[in-house]
This record gives sequence, C-alpha cells and structure tokens, in this order.
Amino acid sequence: MGKLQIFIILHLSLFFSSLSGVASKMAAKSSFLSWEFILYYGLVLFIMFAYALIWQQVLKHVPLTLAYANKPVSLVWGMVWGAIFFGEGIRFSMILGALIIFAGICLVVTSDE
Repeated sequence: MGKLQIFIILHLSLFFSSLSGVASKMAAKSSFLSWEFILYYGLVLFIMFAYALIWQQVLKHVPLTLAYANKPVSLVWGMVWGAIFFGEGIRFSMILGALIIFAGICLVVTSDE
C-alpha cells in the first residue's frame, strides 16, 4: 500500500472514531438503560472496536510518531459534529486552532523521516 493510501485510511479511521463522540453525547442525553441509551452506547462500543482494528493496521505501515501526530484532527471533527448535530457555535479561535493543528500535521507528514 502506498503512503497516500495509508494516510487516507488513517484519516478515515480518525473521522470514524470522531463519530463516537456524537453517539456518546446522544447516549448522555438519554435515560440511563433506556433502549435509546443502549443503542447509542452500543454504537460507541462498535465504533471504538472498529477504530482499534483499523488503527492497528495503520500502525503496521507508518511510524507511531506520524500516526499520533495526525490524531488531533479528531478535535476538528468534534467541532464540526458539535455544530451540525448539537447547534454548538464555532468561534474564530476554534478555526484558528484548527488551522494550527493542520499546519502542524503538514509539518510532521512532509518532514524527512
């Protein structure tokens, strides 16, 4: 597998894992042990299990430092999900932080190994 393919798989897995935050917040809004709570909590467990499997495969192909340098992108997805699903506001400081995160990722990914 090429570097670009692994990078895409890495980011798809981070995108997928960020959805666990949405399911977790939905579970928190539900009555404890209600069907809705069990559904959302089960979704969290499923997402994290699938993410763990994908993460292990990604680590076979990239250095650990490179993989972990990309994890903060999940914070950006959390900001997007908060706005879409929960009507949370996005402030300029959050956008600036996201840009700094992406700049850092670009520096790590494009640096010589």
